[in-house]
Amino acid sequence: MIDSYQRRINYLRISVTDLCNLRCRYCMPNEGIDKISHSDVLTLEEIETIAKVFVELGVDKIRITGGEPLVRKGMLGLIENIGKLEGLKDFAITTNGIMLKKHAKELKDAGVNRLNISLDTLDEEKYEYITRGGQLKDALDGIKKAQEVGLSPIKLNTVLIKGFNDDEIQDLVDFTNSGIDVRFIELMPMGEARNWAIDNFISNEYVLEKINGLKEVKRDDINSPANYYKLPSAKGKVGFINPISCKFCSNCNRVRLTSDGKLKLCLHSNEEVDLKTPLRNKEDIKDIIIDAISKKPKEHHLEEGDYITRNMIAIGG
Repeated sequence: MIDSYQRRINYLRISVTDLCNLRCRYCMPNEGIDKISHSDVLTLEEIETIAKVFVELGVDKIRITGGEPLVRKGMLGLIENIGKLEGLKDFAITTNGIMLKKHAKELKDAGVNRLNISLDTLDEEKYEYITRGGQLKDALDGIKKAQEVGLSPIKLNTVLIKGFNDDEIQDLVDFTNSGIDVRFIELMPMGEARNWAIDNFISNEYVLEKINGLKEVKRDDINSPANYYKLPSAKGKVGFINPISCKFCSNCNRVRLTSDGKLKLCLHSNEEVDLKTPLRNKEDIKDIIIDAISKKPKEHHLEEGDYITRNMIAIGG
């Protein structure tokens, strides 16, 4: 599929749930979120149907996200079915790692070939604070298990937060010595937590200024939002995703499906296309998807204060 700006759209991110076993401060407001009604959530069969249509239309890369995707019952069966779709070349999952110790081997057997793990600190007390109660050991055990079963590549996604983890940058960069990529993501003002995000924002340029010896390396994928660097002796890379300080919209090749069946053409836009209703009315959603792709916006306008109302947990990581 080609949009009106001649970008090939071949990447679908599917949020399978807005539920999570953590409550990260930049992802949801302090009082939590209103749970989506069960009837409003796409069934596993509906998710599989939509994924199949997208693959038929040329999508060859799918990532499963949440919330925390592994908290949803029946997920391993869905992952296995999507992993078998003919034409799918790249199948990944984003997780906080808490449940990987139990499910890493099953994910690999189901066809997952890449893994992104959210990890914002290597300090136990800070981890408990930022996740509102999570235990760092559970996440680290999950990472270790994923390595043991051969899930590769593994990327750690670290949201850079002023006054919180900016004193851990060297320790996080050193994590690349183990062969794991570490990607620093600028804090994005989204939903009800946007003011907290604005107050705690720090640019990724700070990391480059702080760490000596990082050398820029060529991107493996031109559509990747990350710019990559490397320490001379490290096996893994250091990535920077800069949606605030440096847009990467011109190479955007992705769309998102929310757990309540809305197609988001841009992460930072309130515009959504309903796929759930026509699907349940037995309509052919191919034409709806093709028409939507033709209307994908050229770029977001975060720098102008154009923020979206949905919380990140309701969209998917």
